[in-house]
Amino acid sequence: MTVLILTCKEDVTADMVVAELHARSVPLLRFDPGDIPGEVGLNAEYVRGKVRGYISTDSRLVAVDCVRSVWMRRPGTPASHAPDPSDWLSLESEHALYGMLECSAARWMNHPSMAARARYKPWQLVIAHRNGFPVPATVITTRPNVAQQFASQYRQVVAKSVSGKPPGDPPMELRTTIVPPDADFDSVAAGPTMLQRYIAKRADIRLTSIGDDHLAARKIAGPEQVDGRFGETGHCWEPVEVPARVLRFVEAYKKVAELSYGAFDFAEDDEGTWWFLECNQGGQFGFIELEAGLPIAASVASWLGASPP
Repeated sequence: MTVLILTCKEDVTADMVVAELHARSVPLLRFDPGDIPGEVGLNAEYVRGKVRGYISTDSRLVAVDCVRSVWMRRPGTPASHAPDPSDWLSLESEHALYGMLECSAARWMNHPSMAARARYKPWQLVIAHRNGFPVPATVITTRPNVAQQFASQYRQVVAKSVSGKPPGDPPMELRTTIVPPDADFDSVAAGPTMLQRYIAKRADIRLTSIGDDHLAARKIAGPEQVDGRFGETGHCWEPVEVPARVLRFVEAYKKVAELSYGAFDFAEDDEGTWWFLECNQGGQFGFIELEAGLPIAASVASWLGASPP
């Protein structure tokens, strides 16, 4: 039984998991859907009610029936590397690849449909609140007067990206930023803007949940720091024990979201409360493992390499 890893070629985090799988002698095939068609070939046939499919590269041929798990790490857009890429070719390649894999009994980390839903910030906040997490007051709006009222009410608010992705067109990067109540909010009319009550935190928490494993790291925050990934605080990520109630919340969230993997970000306030900020269904973990020494890659490899139920 083979593990499929769908990611780009330059993915150091995937390299860490590949090394762990090799150490366990678990067969794997790693490829980028962007290389379909071309470096990666597909073949599927429908015979007597059963789909027989194969995925091939220069070095391997894997039958879809023999796939035990699929890790959707950072897959490229299907056919994006084709000599003549097009939206039509990408859609055809996407339906061919994922349609074949849907016919298998493989486990997903995470299933594309569930992953797509889990990316929506408004949905995340509602599910988090329903499952027990404390969630900061939030507004997403295109109305400057609404943004101004929200900022006036909470005094210190944070502007965040709704999609979470740094935009490439136009080329710019929207980092999480503290916005004062007297700011000019006229530009909110240009596109949906997410504002959230600022949580004065003493630390950032990153909890990486893989199946039944929950590995958390803590980093002491600097004054008015809003994003633990940016800015030098003089402190490193260190392992931290997860409170029992947070574990219950995480497990409930993942069950509703139908996720096998989630990278949860929290802001820890002066009273020790972990405020939910977001759950990234495909969140990076390499920097956490290297700095905090948490065995995250080993946990991912164990989940991927486990025998199907």
